[in-house]
Amino acid sequence: MTSPTLPQQPTSIPILRRILVYGAFLALGIAVVGAVVGGLVEGSIGVVSALVGTAMAVVFMGITAGSILLANRFAGREAAIGAFFGIVMGGWLLKFVVFLVLIVLLHDQPWISPIVLFLSIVAGVIGSLVVDAVVVMKSRMSYVSDVTLPPAPTDD
Repeated sequence: MTSPTLPQQPTSIPILRRILVYGAFLALGIAVVGAVVGGLVEGSIGVVSALVGTAMAVVFMGITAGSILLANRFAGREAAIGAFFGIVMGGWLLKFVVFLVLIVLLHDQPWISPIVLFLSIVAGVIGSLVVDAVVVMKSRMSYVSDVTLPPAPTDD
């Protein structure tokens, strides 16, 4: 009797991990540049606003990649498609709700510069899109990834 084999790891996992690593470097760069520019323009309020905006962008980027990595754990199971789309859509809804809550909470705070916060979030969003595009373009993932072939016949 043979033991059941575990499904292979989807080929997208190394790519998503690379996106998270590059995204961390991007966030560090945005935080440093945003804090310096925000500090020059708005003082300490600008520094705080840049760091908050960068943190928001990092959390949203992490939720996207993290939800896909989590959903990939269901690959190869019967409920894989439903679980995958449920987890990814749940991550998207979580990002949407968290974004709305944060915007409402931070709207009129005296320690936030709305312009610096907005520009930090925009830099994070555009930067994460660039990171996604560059990592996917440089990856060597085949067009027909994760195809499971039946075992070869044996001459018994």
